[in-house]
Amino acid sequence: MSRTIQVTFDAHDPEALSRFWADAMAYVIPPPPGRELAPGQDPFEAWHAFLAEVGVPESEWGSAAAAQDPVGAGPRLFFQRVPEAKSTKNRVHLDLRAAPGLVGEERMAALEAECERLVALGATRVERHEPAPPMNAGHIVMTDPEGNEFCLD
Repeated sequence: MSRTIQVTFDAHDPEALSRFWADAMAYVIPPPPGRELAPGQDPFEAWHAFLAEVGVPESEWGSAAAAQDPVGAGPRLFFQRVPEAKSTKNRVHLDLRAAPGLVGEERMAALEAECERLVALGATRVERHEPAPPMNAGHIVMTDPEGNEFCLD
């Protein structure tokens, strides 16, 4: 039997990083257990109210967060606060499939447009790799707001 996965990120600010990835991937921040979010309600305000109700000290609020696919097809992303800084290149990274089925300049234009959108959300562009058929269709390397590498593919 296959298993589902959750991708876990160590982070300094789990709430901010989960917002970035939710926006990047068209995911949602899940509501607290047994709660529903009203349209337009900030999910973290709901979480903070829930945590206060169940007695979690305010110093622990924001120590973890998640983002999930609203239709349940993609993996859940989990973000946990850690004290240490990121020190080396990721050994595993996400590839955001921003131009599936596109080739050549059309593909690279779609990747550039997505790159601009993600930079506006707080990502950093690192480098563009030009198409080199037949093995490389071209991609853009980026980092999220905390320096985790990912690719636009």
